[in-house]
Amino acid sequence: MVANAIAAQAKCKGNCMVIDFGTALTFTTISEEGEILGVAIAPGLRTAIKSLAGDTAQLPHVKLETPPSVLGKNTVHAIQSGVIVGFTGLVEHIIVQTEKTLNSNITVIATGGLSASIAEQTNKIHRLEKNLTLDGLKIIGEICFG
Repeated sequence: MVANAIAAQAKCKGNCMVIDFGTALTFTTISEEGEILGVAIAPGLRTAIKSLAGDTAQLPHVKLETPPSVLGKNTVHAIQSGVIVGFTGLVEHIIVQTEKTLNSNITVIATGGLSASIAEQTNKIHRLEKNLTLDGLKIIGEICFG
């Protein structure tokens, strides 16, 4: 999260948020001065899918892709709708609540393996940065080791 925050602060002017779509879904909010203002953590998309399939007798593992409709007509589409549409709502709500808390708009950067799955569903995510963590580690390395 720290490497992501450092890279995001270097790429953005003003307050920003990094949403990392990994095993956990993390929301890290950074001030324009580079201070981590706070973090929210939710289960990741794959974690949610694995939980449904692993903890229920009748629900299968499904590929995470956008279903044809929010109204699933079969089990696979119903799960995809619940996860893709549901997590899009979660992401949007956390962004809106963060902006209300800060009384400021924020630039939102998404990273992580499944970031594109949600980013294509909303206009609240402004940038996709596949290598954000590596970019942050590079900045840290340059600061520490020249």
